Amino acid sequence: MGDTSSRDYKIAAVDRALLVLEALADEPGQGVTALSKSLGLTKSMVFRLLQTLEDRGFVYRDPEQAVYSLGYRVGVLGERVGRDGSLLFAARPVMDALRDQTSENVNLVIREGLRTLVLATRSGRHSIRLFAQAGRYGPLHAGGGSLCLLAYSEGSIVDAVLANPLEAFTPNTITDREKLRQALVRIRANGYNIALNDLDEGAFSVAAPIAGANGDVIAAISVAGAVVRLDEERRGAYIQAALDAASEISSKLSLHRTEAGNKPTAMRSIA
Repeated sequence: MGDTSSRDYKIAAVDRALLVLEALADEPGQGVTALSKSLGLTKSMVFRLLQTLEDRGFVYRDPEQAVYSLGYRVGVLGERVGRDGSLLFAARPVMDALRDQTSENVNLVIREGLRTLVLATRSGRHSIRLFAQAGRYGPLHAGGGSLCLLAYSEGSIVDAVLANPLEAFTPNTITDREKLRQALVRIRANGYNIALNDLDEGAFSVAAPIAGANGDVIAAISVAGAVVRLDEERRGAYIQAALDAASEISSKLSLHRTEAGNKPTAMRSIA
């Protein structure tokens, strides 16, 4: 066989179908025209993709408004992943408990390349609630969980983020490269991150890193809400609550690997 390193094995139709699913995850309730415009595909192509995905249960069509949302099969696949001891499966009860303990929003965030992805959320119990939406992407240089993940990323990731313009989302977003490096050092030294008004004006986020079975940081969990509620007492309580939640999830992931018959690996310090 010849050299296959330069071959493109991507199947265009599958790639387009996944783009449709991701678009509906970001913004449910879109029709053929809106999807066609945002994805740069013809209406005929989008319609055929939606029809196929609907037939398999991966999208649902509202018969009255002719718009589409994610279908039940997406949830089924998520549950199957959960039963295998995934991050989501380990985090769900901990997130529930953290939300009940703080009454604030709770977010589970991972890094995908040079951006973050909100993997799951729990809505707070206050009348005015600020919370990220599961499936949403965000920057690495702003936000409680995002900066926490960047602080524990390898040097090449940090360098790549710093090589690009640092967008200012609010007047408090760190856009100076040296100040950002200093902030990352501080986060690693503390073992947690507190973000105030840097991604959303009027919002705070207290985040702690979650380690996988091999000790590497793979996610962050955060307590988030309106900054007017973050007095000194809550600040200390939320820091400890986030750290405890991150530690519990990390321990579950490590235990799952041990129970699965793999050689256990000592968890590295993430403080």
